[in-house]
Formats: sequence, structure tokens, C-alpha cells
Amino acid sequence: MTELLNHPTSWTGASAILFDLDGVLTPTATVHEQAWQELFESYLATQPQVPGYRESDYFDHIDGKPRFDGVRDFLASRGIVLPEGPTDDDPAHTTVQGLGNRKNRIFNDIVSSGVEPFEGSVRFIEAVLVQGLKVAVVSSSRNAPAVLKAAGLSDRFPVVVDGVVAAAEGLPGKPSPATYDYAARLLELPSEECVVVEDAVSGVQAGHAGSFHSVIGVDRGAGRQTLLDAGATLVVNDLKELL
Repeated sequence: MTELLNHPTSWTGASAILFDLDGVLTPTATVHEQAWQELFESYLATQPQVPGYRESDYFDHIDGKPRFDGVRDFLASRGIVLPEGPTDDDPAHTTVQGLGNRKNRIFNDIVSSGVEPFEGSVRFIEAVLVQGLKVAVVSSSRNAPAVLKAAGLSDRFPVVVDGVVAAAEGLPGKPSPATYDYAARLLELPSEECVVVEDAVSGVQAGHAGSFHSVIGVDRGAGRQTLLDAGATLVVNDLKELL
């Protein structure tokens, strides 16, 4: 392809870009963070002997993971084990599934008014498509199609591998590379020709664990060195830096 980007060694020979959604294409990572904080502050208020929720908990235990894994891992950090509950458990119930569904309800309430994508990410997507590369979204969120629609990006992505697809296909979530590998297969490309773009440590670890072309970290708060240590090939603050 014609060299479009400022980091050619990270892109030469690539045929597709596999994007995480929240925090990479849309600022909904901050909405997820807000929803998790609201969920666990409320829950921990009923557990007076347990340390309260800290801002670092999101990046340490939750960010980038499938929703119910995030619930389990956060609770484990506090030494708490709850009943699993059915997948469609009532959000009012104090189970892993109930808490996860409660978080989802909080998130949807916040984003119902619409989502504004990152301008630099939209410019990058358009430039990549002009160059003839394929694109896909790979998100742990079960809300990815709704968020893409709210952001006006649905028509750009014929392939979306989200939490619903992962569950249906029996794919483990990030930091496993399985969902990214599956997206590459849907694009009919080998993983070696696909670039992973991630803002979460678990997502970067997923890209690093697979046989992907390269892994681009977008630092939206995790920290540049943290993403490099997780396996990112390079780290930018915004995708417009690659134009």
C-alpha cells in the first residue's frame, strides 16, 4: 500500500486494522469507568469492612475485560466471592451476573443521549479505508453495535466481534487473543496481516499474545510505559498522530 502513516515499520504489509471500541474509537471508556465506579461504590457501601472503590481499580482489575470477568476480578481483589446467578439475572440481585447487568443498565442510561467519536479516530478510519485496508471492531462490550450506531460509525465496520459474539462462539475474552483472531478469520485474512489497536492493558496483552502484525497502544489513561510493557509496538495519544 502507499505509505500513509508516520510509523511505516509498524504498518508495512498490513492488510487490516482491528480496532478496540471504547477508548479507541469513542470516549465511552470513560462512561464505562463511571458506570463501574457507580456500581461498586454502591455495592461496597454495604460491605463496611472492605476497602472502598479506588480510581486505580478500573485499570487494575476491569478495563478491557468482558463485563462479568470484570465483576469477578474486582470482587476477587477484595476477597469477595458471590454466587454466579443466571445470565439474565435481575440487576437488583447481588450475584456476579446481577451486578454485571446492573452495570450495563447504568452504562446504557448514560449513553442513551448519543456518543461523539474521537475526531482523530474518525480521520484515521477514513484514511485507512481510502488505502484499501479492511477494518473490524473487536470489543469486550456487549453494547458495541449500539455504541457504533450512536456514534454514527456502523457503516464503516462490516465485522464486529463483541461480547455477544464471543459468548456465542465460546471465545475467551481479552487478554486472550481469541476474539482478535476470530475477527481476522471473518475478514478472511491471516492474523499476521492484521494490526491491533488498543487502549487497555488487557487488550494490548491480547494483541501481543497473538501472531498479529503489530499492536498500537492508544494512551487514554493507562500510561504509555504501561502499554509498552504490556506488549505494544508503539504508543500514541491519539490516532491522528499516525496520519
